[in-house]
Amino acid sequence: MLSTEQKKTHSGQDYLEKEILEQGERSPNQSLFPLTAKINNHNCLEIGGCDLRTLIKQFGSPLYVLDEATLRSACRQYREAFKRHYQGPSQVIYASKAWSCLAIASIVASEGLGFDVVSGGELYTTLKTLEKMGRTSEQIAQQIYFHGNNKSLAELKLAIEVNCTIVVDNWFELETLAQLGNQTASMSIPILVRLAPGIECHTHEYIRTGHLDSKFGFDLYQLDTVFKYISQQSCFDCRGLHAHIGSQIFEEQPHQDLGEVMVELLQKAQSYELVLQELNIGGGLGIRYMKDDNPPSIEQWVKGVSRSVMKACDSYQFPYPKLIAEPGRSLVGSACVTGYTIGSRKEIPQLRTYIAVDGGMSDNPRPITYKSLYCLVIANRMLEPCTETVTIAGKHCESGDILIKNTQLPQTQPGDILVVMGTGAYNYSMASNYNRLPRPAAVLVKDGEANLVIKRETYDDLIRQDHLPERLLS
Repeated sequence: MLSTEQKKTHSGQDYLEKEILEQGERSPNQSLFPLTAKINNHNCLEIGGCDLRTLIKQFGSPLYVLDEATLRSACRQYREAFKRHYQGPSQVIYASKAWSCLAIASIVASEGLGFDVVSGGELYTTLKTLEKMGRTSEQIAQQIYFHGNNKSLAELKLAIEVNCTIVVDNWFELETLAQLGNQTASMSIPILVRLAPGIECHTHEYIRTGHLDSKFGFDLYQLDTVFKYISQQSCFDCRGLHAHIGSQIFEEQPHQDLGEVMVELLQKAQSYELVLQELNIGGGLGIRYMKDDNPPSIEQWVKGVSRSVMKACDSYQFPYPKLIAEPGRSLVGSACVTGYTIGSRKEIPQLRTYIAVDGGMSDNPRPITYKSLYCLVIANRMLEPCTETVTIAGKHCESGDILIKNTQLPQTQPGDILVVMGTGAYNYSMASNYNRLPRPAAVLVKDGEANLVIKRETYDDLIRQDHLPERLLS
């Protein structure tokens, strides 16, 4: 009999066939598997028409497998939902911190989305992608919003050079930008002002960013002073306000409350002769990691946010602003799985059985960081009954390197392919070389074709940036 903990975290395979058959009825963020997942005639998991066994054999493991169709579907659902439900202009921008690489940025841009970047590296990656796609300087500037609570001087100068919108987070940044802008009489720096609106949501402590005790954004009591200062700086083109209240959110009410709060503040800015025409309500819609998770669909979320903003605008007789949303996890999270090869087994009678895989916390630090839970399957024996309860351990020299505890699986064997779902967001982007493990490869799958989009690191890559002083060679 399963313990309470086991019942909470087990993910056995008995539900798989029904789950996959019902995927077409769900929003991408509500599906455990990528939308193209199926069980083939060999009882193996296929994604994008590619057998996971074949992918592991060709590209090695661990391996990130990204389904292009799921990512594109999520992009389109966001974009089209705003067109249906919001009566003013709108823009969806991809939160690059979820996973920034050339291939993903290219897909996102081709679907008409912009970009939220939070570092010089993410900005550079986005720039190179858009340049390769033939976008003009003006188009690039319009598509990028630069976030961050401690942007360096070099990052600010790069953002000004690109002419992208800078989301100003604090006084130090605001005053630094004013100094840079005032050096050139004709300079106009597009900015949004980030606020901490005091709205909390029920999510992990580390991913709540909208409450008052947060490192992000100006507090509301500072707003009059901020507006006054901005209005006195001729170098600023202040376009609007930004707020982000957290991530992996299943509740709809917090974002609807946010709309009303922010519209009131847009109107307040008029007292300082600031005409603000953009409202960025952040992102944060969650995805379904476990069977019992029940996030709102993309359509539901967009509808609720749009209605709340329009209702508040009507109440204050304020024109509908350009409404901007910046989802990351709900665009790419469910589009990717990670494949591992099973190795050793350790059985502790009456206590626990450990099954080890050839990756772990270096390619997915979320379980050890956030206590995150995932569903997983044995990809080469999809419909076999679950006969044992096991704990999946990574290979790192760290007791806490556990992918998931007490999950039900078929009897495993060394060489089996274990697949963890929902690894598109914050897995590769937070990956490390802990224990000097090379980071995994990533492949993009579509219509039976697999394309390498990130090469597997080599041992030579691990020492590429090392420098050995001559005196240590004697």
